[in-house]
Amino acid sequence: MNDYIFLVHDDATSAISDDDWGAYLARLRSVGVFQGGSAIGGGACVRKAERAPPLSAQISGFIRVTAQDLAQAKILLAGTPVYEAGGTVEIRELPRT
Repeated sequence: MNDYIFLVHDDATSAISDDDWGAYLARLRSVGVFQGGSAIGGGACVRKAERAPPLSAQISGFIRVTAQDLAQAKILLAGTPVYEAGGTVEIRELPRT
């Protein structure tokens, strides 16, 4: 199994309720792939030298899951409230190093 992170953007085109999130996360838990997640608050981009870029304001949360491959991770995306409401979710693999 591989680890993936869903980076949830704040661009849904319709309303999302806490119940929507609860049902989705319960489904991920029930199939044993949920590894964690959270909303993401404010912060800062920092860089040792030169000016840092601005924060990625569109990312509002993340969900960590396990899946066989990217194709299976895409299947797990079904039901994500932001995705279902017309918004964007990035799927990124978390390589083991």
